[in-house]
Amino acid sequence: MNYFRKLAITAGILFIIYTSVDVLTFLFLGPVSATNYLVSVSANAGQVGTGALLLLIGGACASGIAISLYPVLKKFNPVLALGAVGFRISEGVLRFVSVCALLSIITLSQQFVKAGAPDSSYFQTLGVLLYAGYRLVGNVGSLLAFSIGCTLYYIIFYRTKLVPRWISVWGLVFGISGIVSCALVSIGLIAPFSTEQVVMIIPMLPQEMVLAVWLIVKGFNPSAIASLSAKTVLNEIK
Repeated sequence: MNYFRKLAITAGILFIIYTSVDVLTFLFLGPVSATNYLVSVSANAGQVGTGALLLLIGGACASGIAISLYPVLKKFNPVLALGAVGFRISEGVLRFVSVCALLSIITLSQQFVKAGAPDSSYFQTLGVLLYAGYRLVGNVGSLLAFSIGCTLYYIIFYRTKLVPRWISVWGLVFGISGIVSCALVSIGLIAPFSTEQVVMIIPMLPQEMVLAVWLIVKGFNPSAIASLSAKTVLNEIK
């Protein structure tokens, strides 16, 4: 098994883990979206804590994906490859920040319930601030970093045909759609993680699973790798 094949398999496995934990997060973080979320989170602290752990795993995988792809992509376009690594690592960092906000909500909710769940208190005000921070960092900051990062490496994929162009086009369309959704949230036209935003980004989930399976089963296009090797030899001769 050659070096490029190993990188393709590693990236494919990380894509599967990343996408899987993101889907699982929806199952565990339901209490955070409840109307009376402080009471709901307190009653399901373990469940929400598990969701926070899944977010951290996803963040680590996001960075790992870019790092595993970088040795290949930099040979075709070092600037875009470095940008992809930077944004996907930023995504991981922003996920960590959103997890800190989420864990703070858990602590606040428990104190809120202990205090007798007053109808109007600083608990609710602080809860609103933490909840807003969690949503904005998670559904704008980290999503924007993800969208830009993946768009950069799909540009390279499209130009080089390292993977089939239909996969690259699929990724480009919804990578750009993710960027647009974040812009719409930022200017207040749609709410963070609203139905509109979900519709704009959800097609990336099956797309990344398709890419993952392709990388594991097929790897990078041998013709593109061979072309790269030939160019390297010519550059060394010159």
